[in-house]
Amino acid sequence: MPANTVALDDFFWDVPWGQVPSHRLGTITANVPSCRGGLLGGSSKLAALAAKRRKEREEAEAAASKTSSESDAALAMLDKLTVKSKAGSVSSAHDGATEAERPSRVSRYPIRRHSPSPQPPAPEEETLMQVDVPHQAVTVDFPAQRASASIFATTLCGPRQDTSPLGPQLQNFEAPYVFYREYNSTKPFSGPSPDDVVKAAQAKGSRNTPKKKKKHDKSEVLSASVDKLAIDEIKVKSKNLNVIAEFQKSTSKRIASFVVVGHVDHGKSTLMGRLLYDLKVIDQRSIDKLRKEAESIGKSSFALAWVMDETSEERSRGVTVDIATNYFETHNSSFTILDAPGHKDFIPNMISGASQADFPVLVIDASTNSFESGLKGQTKEHILIARSMGMQHIIVAVNKMDTISWSKTRFDHIVKHMTAFLTEASFSEKRIIFIPLAGLTGENVTKRIENSAAHWYTGKTLLEAVESIDLPERSLAKPLRLSVADVFRGDLRSPLSISGRIDSGTLQVGDVLLILPANETATIKAIEVRDTPVDWAVAGQIPTLHLSDIDPVYLRQGDMICAPHAPVKLVKAFTSKLLAFEHVLPMPVELFRSTLNSPGCVRTLSAKLNKFTGEVVKKKPRIVKPGEVARVVVELERELPIEEGMRVVIRERGRTVGAGLMENVA
Repeated sequence: MPANTVALDDFFWDVPWGQVPSHRLGTITANVPSCRGGLLGGSSKLAALAAKRRKEREEAEAAASKTSSESDAALAMLDKLTVKSKAGSVSSAHDGATEAERPSRVSRYPIRRHSPSPQPPAPEEETLMQVDVPHQAVTVDFPAQRASASIFATTLCGPRQDTSPLGPQLQNFEAPYVFYREYNSTKPFSGPSPDDVVKAAQAKGSRNTPKKKKKHDKSEVLSASVDKLAIDEIKVKSKNLNVIAEFQKSTSKRIASFVVVGHVDHGKSTLMGRLLYDLKVIDQRSIDKLRKEAESIGKSSFALAWVMDETSEERSRGVTVDIATNYFETHNSSFTILDAPGHKDFIPNMISGASQADFPVLVIDASTNSFESGLKGQTKEHILIARSMGMQHIIVAVNKMDTISWSKTRFDHIVKHMTAFLTEASFSEKRIIFIPLAGLTGENVTKRIENSAAHWYTGKTLLEAVESIDLPERSLAKPLRLSVADVFRGDLRSPLSISGRIDSGTLQVGDVLLILPANETATIKAIEVRDTPVDWAVAGQIPTLHLSDIDPVYLRQGDMICAPHAPVKLVKAFTSKLLAFEHVLPMPVELFRSTLNSPGCVRTLSAKLNKFTGEVVKKKPRIVKPGEVARVVVELERELPIEEGMRVVIRERGRTVGAGLMENVA
C-alpha cells in the first residue's frame, strides 16, 4: 500500500512563524565558488594568520552548538520513521511488491540543515522495524524545546495564554496593550496622571513646611530703602505772562546770531577763536593749555581754532564737522556764533546752522590761489544757501592778509570778483561789507590795524561790522514755530531737553507744546537762554527747553514745535517757487527745511517764471537751467510739517541744485 502523503500547503501547518526556537531555525545558502589562490596582494604570513583566525572561529561555533546536539539528534531520528497505511503491512514480503514499485517514504518532518553550525555527530545506524500499526492516530510527544518568554516580549506582546507546543502557537501576535485583559477591563485615564500625583504631594509638603524667615543685613535694608527713593514729579504751572509786553519792557541787549561760512581751511574757526580771546570770553590760561596740546601733535597754529572745535575728531582731522556754538556780548548786543563746517561732505550741517542765523560772515583766504580755489569749492555754494535762507546782509572777512603783506591790489581784486558774484546771487551791494584782517594775529578783528602796510584801509573792524548789521523784524505775534536743532539728556531734574531757534511766536514756562510729526504734547519745565534760567523766550532767540510729560522716542532733530491751537499741517506734496543753481528736471532729490532733511523727488515742472516779476514765461518746461526760476511740485516719501512761506533747499547727489519758497500744498 502506498504510504501517506502530505500536501505541500499542509506541510507547515504546525509551524509557528513568530515563535520559532533558535535551534529549529535554518538558512538556505548558495554555493558560491571560492576564489583560487591566497589573499590578493598578501604574503604567506598574512594567509597563515587568516587561516588560524578562521579555525578559531569554527571551534568557537562548534562549542556553542554542543548544548543543542542532543535535541537535534532526537529530531534526526524522527526523520527515519515511517507509518504504514491502513490497508496492509509494512513488510515487503507480505504485499509482494517489488522494491522499485514501492513508493518513496515521505518524512513527516523535514531534515533540519544547520548552517553555519557544524552537523552533529551521526547516530548509530538502526535497523528499521516493520510494525503493524492499528487504525488509530499516532501521537508523538515532543520535548518542550522552547525557552520562556523574555521580559521585553512579555511587555510588548502580553503574557502567554497557552503554553502547549502546538495549537495556540499558530495564532498571530496580538496587538500590543489593546488586547490585554487588564486593558479591556479597566479605563486607563480614569485615575489621576503621575504628574497630578506628584503635584498633589508637593502641595501637601509646601503647606506643612513652615516658612523660614529671611534675615536681612543692615546694608541690604539700607540699599533697598535707597532704591525706593524717587523725586516726586512737580506739576509746572504757567504764570500766564504777556510775553510780548514783558519783552518790550525788558532792558536786555539786542539779540542776534550769525553763521560763519566759507571754504575749508580758510581760517573760520581760528578767526572766531581770536574774536572770543580778544573779548575775554576765553582766558589766557585756557589758550596756553590749548596751545600746549596743539604743539604736542605738531599743530601749534590750531590752538585758537580749538576754542570752537572741541571734539577729538575735529582736532585730529583739523576740520570742523558739526555746528560749533559760542556766545559773546558787547555794550549793545548779545551774539551767538554758529561756526559751520566748510568741507563739502558736511553741507547738511552747514544748512542746519544757517537756518538758525540772522546773517552770515563769509571768510575768504586772501593768500595766493586760495581765493580762486575757494570759489570753485564751497564758497559759492555757501553763499547761495545763505541767500536762499532769506539772509539779506553779509559780511565778507578777507582773512590772512598778513601773508600777502596787506596788499591793497589783492584786496581790491577779491572785492571786485566777490561783489559781482554776490549781486548775482541777489545780495544788495549796499548790504555787503568787506573787512581785511588777520585772524591768527588778531589784526583788525577787535582793534584797528597798526601795521603801516595797511594804512590804505580806514574802515571798520570785524566787531564793529557785526554790531552794525540791521536785524530783521521779529515775528512775535505769529503762532509759535520752533525747529528742533538738538535733543539731549539733561540732569536728574531735567531728563529731556531740546534746543533750537524760535522762528516766530513766544513761549514761557508751563506752556504745553505740540511736537510734529509725532503729534505728541509736552510741557515746558524750565527755559534757559545762554545758560541763564528765564521765564520766557521770543522769536529770534535760541533757547534750551527742559520738557516733561513726553517720551524721548517722540523727539528728534528736525521736528517742528508749535502751539496746540495752531498746528502746522503735515503734507506729502507741495508747490514751490524754486531758484535753480544747477539743471533741474523731474528727478529724485533730498529736501532740507531748517534742521530737517527728507528724501523726495521733483515730480513736475509746472512753469518757468520771470526772475524779477514772477510772471509765467513758459508752461511745463522740460528742464530748468541754472539761474532760472520755476514753479515745481515736490513730493516727499513721508508727511512732514511744512507750511506756506517756509524756505527749503533741494540737493541731489551731494550738490545743491536749488532753493525755494513753499507756496501751497499740491
